[in-house]
Amino acid sequence: MSGGLLVAGTTSDAGKSVVTAGICRWLVRQGVKVAPFKGQNMSLNSFVTREGAEIGRAQAMQAQAARVEPSALMNPVLLKPGSDRSSQVVLMGKPVGELSASGYHGGRQEALLGTVVDCLERLRGTYDAVICEGAGSPAEINLRRTDIVNMGIARAAKLPVVVVGDIDRGGVFASFFGTTALLSPEDQALVAGYIVNKFRGDVSLLEPGIDMLRGLTGRHTYGILPFAHGLGIDEEDGLRVSLRGAVRESVVAPPVGEDVLRVAVCAVPLMSNFTDVDALAAEPGVIVRFVDRPEELADADLVVVPGTRGTVRALEWLRERGLARELARRAAEGRPVLGICGGYQVLSEHIEDEVESRAGSVAGLGLLPVRVRFAAEKTLARPTGEALGEPVEGYEIHHGVAEVLGGEAFLDGCRVGAVWGTHWHGSLESDGFRRRFLELVASAAGRRFVPAPDTSFGALREEQLDRLGDLIEEHADTDALMRLIEQGAPAGLPFIAPGAPA
Repeated sequence: MSGGLLVAGTTSDAGKSVVTAGICRWLVRQGVKVAPFKGQNMSLNSFVTREGAEIGRAQAMQAQAARVEPSALMNPVLLKPGSDRSSQVVLMGKPVGELSASGYHGGRQEALLGTVVDCLERLRGTYDAVICEGAGSPAEINLRRTDIVNMGIARAAKLPVVVVGDIDRGGVFASFFGTTALLSPEDQALVAGYIVNKFRGDVSLLEPGIDMLRGLTGRHTYGILPFAHGLGIDEEDGLRVSLRGAVRESVVAPPVGEDVLRVAVCAVPLMSNFTDVDALAAEPGVIVRFVDRPEELADADLVVVPGTRGTVRALEWLRERGLARELARRAAEGRPVLGICGGYQVLSEHIEDEVESRAGSVAGLGLLPVRVRFAAEKTLARPTGEALGEPVEGYEIHHGVAEVLGGEAFLDGCRVGAVWGTHWHGSLESDGFRRRFLELVASAAGRRFVPAPDTSFGALREEQLDRLGDLIEEHADTDALMRLIEQGAPAGLPFIAPGAPA
């Protein structure tokens, strides 16, 4: 078997990532050696593979769903927005420069199709099946000529396509029909059918519409997935706490101690890898929320300044909104603050940036004795170590190089009083370290909070991925889906007018 499938969507956030992960978990349970793939991803949430390559976090979690080690082959092109008009281009896990949207779509993207196809073929030569995720919608007709992630890769690799639609948003039948009808005859020939996502209610009420859709398009609906609280994988972008919006869905488990612990995350511009706080949100009795006003810090027991693709811009934003003043006040009062990556750099005394913002010399918040200089080469690493008497592992993705001038050692950064800073993403996923850190936060905050002794972040994530596999196994036509993966799109699928414009 050397099968494949492209999971496309009627829109962004239709559920492509979770369906891809669910199919990967279902297949691996069937004994199929499977890998995920996304030719081009746009995300500020990324991950570092063991070989030191940067890829989208969604593909790393899909690899976990498939029970394989993530690699750069699974996400050869990653775009990391730096503004509304430009992005850093990461090719095969390494940054190769900044490009405007017009510059990228004006020729560079199309030139990368060969690399993307080659990566996919290398995966298909190693795995029984490769489940590919599209981006946005395949019917973005203004971008079709240069497409390397939707029908461009499907045509090049002869992949069958299923289109996912979020029925919770409404208009799913129009979206399925319209998406198909805006594709060329050659592209339509690969669109085998549809998957309805987030359905609520009695499926029998939906079935007449499914029958009519088949009559209109000649295509099969491969699954009607119910709306399920607490499902998802690490967000590509957006302002949600992934595990609270995925594993625990904003339901905070009761605390083990007498108090809850409140965590406020500053929603800085170009926020990246905010998935760092997922492990906090998974702790019973920990309430995590994103904030953008100084008064929202008043009752917080811990304030997290997360990573960002724009350190200087985030610093300006904190000052403009009055949050910088509140952070300084907290530090002076001995109330906990944690800076991670760009957030750590924000807390420094001084920043020299001729790379990211090109702002030159900029004064930081001065809460930690650290000086930061931005280097042209990005640091990409998977460090391990010990902190607070517990083993810790994480990953690093940053241009800023920190020179620590004082304070108490904390991972690769430092601590002064109740202010901590580190470049290590993912450190809070280390269970023993997270519990010890929360004990210190609770003590400094005067809260009678006790971390749960048995919370395993890794086990919660596995449970989450198993639930995604269950959705596919229980609510998709798995026999038809397996045939599609093994044999490709059925022959003779009808053309739906008008097709793509000339």
